[in-house]
Amino acid sequence: MSAAGKSGAMLVEDPDQTYENVLAEIQSFELPIEATLRSVYDDQPNAHKKFMEKLDACIRNHDKEIEKMCNFHHQGFVDAITELLKVRTDAEKLKVQVTDTNRRFQDAGKEVIVQTEDIIRCRIQQRNITTVVEKLQLCLPVLEMYSKLKEQMSAKRYYSALKTMEQLENVYFPRVSQYRFCQLMIENLPKLREDIKEISMSDLKDFLESIRKHSDKIGETAMKQAQQQKLFSVILQKQNNVKFGKTVYINDRIPEERNEIVLKPVFEEEDENEEEVLTVQDLVDFSPVYRCLHIYSVLGDEETFENYYRKQRKKQARLVLQPQSNMHETVDGYRRYFTQIVGFFVVEDHILHVTQGLVTRAYTDELWNMALSKIIAVLRAHSSYCTDPDLVLELKNLIVIFADTLQGYGFPVNRLFDLLFEIRDQYNETLLKKWAGVFRDIFEEDNYSPIPIVNEEEYKTVISKFPFQDPDLEKQSFPKKLPMSQSVPHIYIQVKEFIYASLKFSESLHRSSTEIDDMLRKSTNLLLTRTLSSCLLNLIKKPHIGLTELVQIIINTTHLEQACKYLEDFITNITNISQETVHTTRLYGLSTFKDARHAAEGEIYTKLNQKIDEFVQLADYDWTMSEPDGRASGYLMDLINFLRSIFQVFTHLPGKVAQTACMSACQHLSTSLMQMLLDSELKQISMGAVQQFNLDVIQCELFASSEPVPGFQGDTLQLAFIDLRQLLDLFMVWDWSTYLADYGQPASKYLRVNPNTALTLLEKIKDTSKKNNIFAQFRKNDRDKQKLIETVVKQLRSLVNGMSQHT
Repeated sequence: MSAAGKSGAMLVEDPDQTYENVLAEIQSFELPIEATLRSVYDDQPNAHKKFMEKLDACIRNHDKEIEKMCNFHHQGFVDAITELLKVRTDAEKLKVQVTDTNRRFQDAGKEVIVQTEDIIRCRIQQRNITTVVEKLQLCLPVLEMYSKLKEQMSAKRYYSALKTMEQLENVYFPRVSQYRFCQLMIENLPKLREDIKEISMSDLKDFLESIRKHSDKIGETAMKQAQQQKLFSVILQKQNNVKFGKTVYINDRIPEERNEIVLKPVFEEEDENEEEVLTVQDLVDFSPVYRCLHIYSVLGDEETFENYYRKQRKKQARLVLQPQSNMHETVDGYRRYFTQIVGFFVVEDHILHVTQGLVTRAYTDELWNMALSKIIAVLRAHSSYCTDPDLVLELKNLIVIFADTLQGYGFPVNRLFDLLFEIRDQYNETLLKKWAGVFRDIFEEDNYSPIPIVNEEEYKTVISKFPFQDPDLEKQSFPKKLPMSQSVPHIYIQVKEFIYASLKFSESLHRSSTEIDDMLRKSTNLLLTRTLSSCLLNLIKKPHIGLTELVQIIINTTHLEQACKYLEDFITNITNISQETVHTTRLYGLSTFKDARHAAEGEIYTKLNQKIDEFVQLADYDWTMSEPDGRASGYLMDLINFLRSIFQVFTHLPGKVAQTACMSACQHLSTSLMQMLLDSELKQISMGAVQQFNLDVIQCELFASSEPVPGFQGDTLQLAFIDLRQLLDLFMVWDWSTYLADYGQPASKYLRVNPNTALTLLEKIKDTSKKNNIFAQFRKNDRDKQKLIETVVKQLRSLVNGMSQHT
């Protein structure tokens, strides 16, 4: 039960006792006074007043007890006060004495205090100094290393500086990391690293720029060394062949006409006495690359450096592979192009072998394959513009040295040698064009006359240049003439020069003698069948080439054809490949000169006919003459005299050619005369004109029977005029009854007379007869003759119409 509850219960039982209890509780302070007082005021209406009365009574009891206690102790208190008053004086004296003593002590201790403070201050300074010394001893190595770092940076020893940074970070900075200067150093290290990266990268950029400028010199040096090594190998092999008595012509050495072709150096030595052989290390300082690689490796960013280096070198490769637009004009343009490329890949090969991982073999192979494709495309494009065979040959030599140089560094170059076979075809084309001009000049300078020989020395000189053999001519005394003209030995010499020029391209191509032999024969065949043949055909077609020149051309081609076997022997002696070899290509000179000879023969026939036409055009017949002149026409006699002189020249031609020309001339003359009679513009012909025309034909027949060209059997040549003869005989004897009766019979006297031809000529004679007999129509003979002509004309027309219907 709570205290309030208890108090309430007490008040109900005995109010006085209850108040006593409340007072007791208040004095004891054991219960909360609030609850106790609340129980007093809440239980009865007059409880407050009664409680206050009880409280006052209690207070009075306590005052009485206090008074009793004070009365009990009063005397002792008084005695104590009395004692204190007695000692007051002594206390004051003591106070004065203590104060005086304290003052004296204070005065006496001031010096001690000062000394003590000095001692304390010195001890503190000593402790601080010791602490500072200890800390400085701890910081000095850091500062020394950092100072060393600054010196290394100043001296551009960046790799060492990076190593110093690693030591500072891993060893020294942890000892003094609590100091501010250390934090500043730590914060400065990343910036120093970036500075080192930037500086090393700048050095690398300078190196790349420098190497781009020096690639030309590097490549030139490398190619020069490769060429020297090749020349040394060739000389050594030649000495070995001489030592063992061999006469084999190796691919790199091709014999010349007098001695042998010397391998022409692509790079001329500037100093013949130069002893020191420069290398790529002598020409280029690679330290920026090594330094930059080490720096990026230490910084853990090696991949970034590798990517940057490869990317920049690929860009430089594209620039190096880009040719100049006029590169094909001079050999120097090609040389600069090759030396730059060689310099580039020599540097990459050096980087491959002296660094680990900066470039790899796969990377260089990929770069080389890309470059090789570009190089081949560039060379294929630019070489196509080369028209000078000497320039193409120099280009070939450059390509060979270029390929040999890069092959020595481990780069595959088979595609370059394949390209050389394409360029070889182009080289042959340029040679063919050059020799076409040479042949044209020879033909222009030729006099197309047999070569006069005055003495034995001249004869030997010609024979040494051209393989001519004629026992009958050798027996003749001097002076004498060789049948060919000056162009023949010149052509033969130039064909041999062409073979030499073609051989030069085979140097250093690493091809067998069989392949070289095949190439020589094919190129020589092209020279003969295309170039020389074309020049001969063009020469034959030229207007200023007359019949005499054509005859000499035929003779020349005959001797050139005979010389082809000597050209084959010449090639065999060079290559040591026997003509009996199964795969040996034969020279096509035989067919070439036959074609040219046939063309010349055809041109002879054409020009001879043209000349005949020129004489025929001079004919000036009076087709209305009543009586003939009694002698042949002047133009015809001039024509016959011309033919006689021409056919005398033809005696040097093969018999069939001269006979064919003579027969062709006679047939053409016969045809021209026939066409003259049958000309549609000629309307009338008198019998006197026919008789005069008959006199001219008789002269032609006499010329044919005189055998202007030997070899015709019987009257073969006269048969060329048989059509004219039968036609004129028909009109001269007026034997129309026989003609009409025997027409179509194999044994007909006028078998070669065509009815249409006879009708045309008879109508022209008929018209003339009408005009001449207009006043004599009443004379019986003339009237009968006119009727006869009209009757024959009708019969001929009927015969012609019958032939047309039958056809």
